[in-house]
Amino acid sequence: MNRKEKAELVETLQTAFKASSTIVVAHQVGMTVAESSDLRQKMRDAEAGFKVTKNRIAKLALKGTRFEDLDSLFTGPTAVGMSKDPVAAAKILVEYAKENTKVTIVGGSMDGKFLDKVGVEALAKLPSLGEMRGTLVGLIKAPAAKIVRITQAPAGKIVRVIKAREDQLQQGA
Repeated sequence: MNRKEKAELVETLQTAFKASSTIVVAHQVGMTVAESSDLRQKMRDAEAGFKVTKNRIAKLALKGTRFEDLDSLFTGPTAVGMSKDPVAAAKILVEYAKENTKVTIVGGSMDGKFLDKVGVEALAKLPSLGEMRGTLVGLIKAPAAKIVRITQAPAGKIVRVIKAREDQLQQGA
């Protein structure tokens, strides 16, 4: 790889880091092409990215980003998971690491705040952005449905009372 190619790779990786809210650093040893492809597909499905990179390139790409403190994690066979969703990359990589001993979570960062392995695992347990949106919509929708039922119930009662009174007047006349 020549100097120009390295510079382009650093720039591409730095752009990906800047666009991400969460970065998870993992060691991966002995993954097959099929395993790596499977993990990449899971990450893509969650709108996240997974990149196996040279440590020197990753360290250069970290400079000038809010993730510079991750520099010390880049030793050995390193891979990086990145996502705009604060939870997606952590969730997928932690789940994958549970199933596959060839991937080990080292640490990460969320919006520039350093996370150790335990912090990344705790982050993975949180609901994703999509799950939170669904819960929020459900919470917003439930009171609206109750309001509709409440406003319709008194109107229905009033109509029944008026109808009963009308029936009484017709029978008495």
